[in-house]
Amino acid sequence: MNGRIAAMDWAATPLGPISSWPLVIRMSVRIMLSSAVPMCLMIGRQGIMIYNDAYIPIAAGRHPACFGSSVFDSWPEVADFNRTIVTKVLEGDTVTFEDQEFVFRRNGLPERVWLDLDYSPLLDDDGRAVAAFAILAETTKRVRAEKALARSEERLSLALAASGIVGAWDMDVSSRWVTADARFAQMFDLDAADAERGIPQARFLDRIHEADRDLVLNALEQAIAERGDLRVEYRLPGADGTLRWILATGRVVGDAEGGERLPGVVIDITERKAFEAALAASEAGFRTLADTMPQMVWSTRADGHHDYYNARWYEFTGMAEGTTDGAGWNGMFHPDDQQRAWELWHRCLATGEPYQIEYRLRHHSGEYRWTLGRALPIRNKAGDIIRWFGTCTDIHETKLVAEEREVVAHELSHRIKNIFSVLNGIIGLSARSYPDLKPLADELRQRIVAMGKAHDFVRPHSAASRPADNNSSLQALVTLLLAPHVGGDSGRFVFEGDDAVIDDAAATPLALLIHELATNAAKYGALASPRGRVVLSSARSGDDYRLVWKETGGRPLEGEPQAEGFGSRLVKLSVEGQLGGRLERSWQAEGLEVSIVVPKTQLSRSSTLRR
Repeated sequence: MNGRIAAMDWAATPLGPISSWPLVIRMSVRIMLSSAVPMCLMIGRQGIMIYNDAYIPIAAGRHPACFGSSVFDSWPEVADFNRTIVTKVLEGDTVTFEDQEFVFRRNGLPERVWLDLDYSPLLDDDGRAVAAFAILAETTKRVRAEKALARSEERLSLALAASGIVGAWDMDVSSRWVTADARFAQMFDLDAADAERGIPQARFLDRIHEADRDLVLNALEQAIAERGDLRVEYRLPGADGTLRWILATGRVVGDAEGGERLPGVVIDITERKAFEAALAASEAGFRTLADTMPQMVWSTRADGHHDYYNARWYEFTGMAEGTTDGAGWNGMFHPDDQQRAWELWHRCLATGEPYQIEYRLRHHSGEYRWTLGRALPIRNKAGDIIRWFGTCTDIHETKLVAEEREVVAHELSHRIKNIFSVLNGIIGLSARSYPDLKPLADELRQRIVAMGKAHDFVRPHSAASRPADNNSSLQALVTLLLAPHVGGDSGRFVFEGDDAVIDDAAATPLALLIHELATNAAKYGALASPRGRVVLSSARSGDDYRLVWKETGGRPLEGEPQAEGFGSRLVKLSVEGQLGGRLERSWQAEGLEVSIVVPKTQLSRSSTLRR
């Protein structure tokens, strides 16, 4: 810059030749050129710039064009700032700035820079300020580093908060001197300033629960000896007497001076410990309850993988613990039951339907015993299945008793049916001996046949004896009893409305009722005419079941009969006496209409016990 000043034609500038410059400017230029500190003169109201070599990096791409030019023209983006400074300094003021931020275009692109600035007036012999003398120091690197450090500390603080970390510490291995942040100090009830300056390790250890101090110290010594990781959980008593669980983690590392440090963090795990304790208590309670139950209890994951069985399972099967986990349970079933159980279980897993099945399970004696298996899914708040819980109940004796009862019931039913046949034979034989009683005998035989059909319809059946269309429904029974009267013309009889399941106690009176109505209709009513038909309508209403027998298309009726016959009394007895219902007849011109109302509980023994 000394060469540039000497080579410059100053006469062509507002300053004029160097010889005309005020002495204070010439002396300041000499001082400035010999200094390693960035300096600049802004001379006169126009702020003509003269600077030293140390200023060139600050001017950057503006150099050398800005040399000898107005600072307002050379630095247009900060012209207002410089104009204010020049005005103040030429009025005799000094101005100082620390880490003043600017946005310069000194290399063709906008750039944020920070400068320390010190402006002083240069006074001539008359005491007038003729120039502003600026000493500059660019602090951009330092400010950026400080800001980066602040951002890093902020991010670290946020990361610590988000991760549950409540404090950070750093221990010098050789001196065992520990520095820690304010949160760590607060947790240990220590002064934050002391913790940041450093505290002996022993002061931190003294704050730990006395029962855990040796554990923590041993973990520290092991990490240091192995130059590895530290991980230890301990209790920390609070000022109010409460205990908090702390997890401390760290790692031994080397430092720049060749020593070793053990930095780390601490996490408050009190809630986790409380949850673990509650979970352990709940698990212990569940296992105790499950192991005292008479049933075998098991559990699976959502995918059906069996991962738990109670003690009853292992006692029953004799298997070693864990050997039936996963899919091993299916091998415990009888070979004839395995595929059926496997398919049903996978269908329940896919649909979420409750699982229920009877199968033969291998006992520890080697015998296969009948077992009832049940399971229900457990769902989360979103409705997703998270686990299945199930039981296995030994029903072997119950199954055998039920099979024996079924054999006895079949035999008893067969003998009852034989009695009906014997009765019919006795009646037929008697009718031949007493021809005058033949009409009465025929009616009696027909009623016994109806009773026999009702009994055969609802009696216990084996797989071989059960009729293909038998389903113990009222509609099926009525259809069976009316078949001889309507023949192949199914349109002559219609059953409409709600069907009902009936048992043997209800089947006999209902069979007698339908038989009497059908017989009378075939003799005197709608079924005696080729165009006649019967509609039996049914409906559930509250606790009652209503039947309406309606005949149409037969001979016109002239009103109610003068006398009540045996059949009418039998019908009334069946409905009101045996079924506890109500019966009403209506002799309309187009045909008989009979309304029967029976309590629904009288149709099936599963609902109530009859007197």
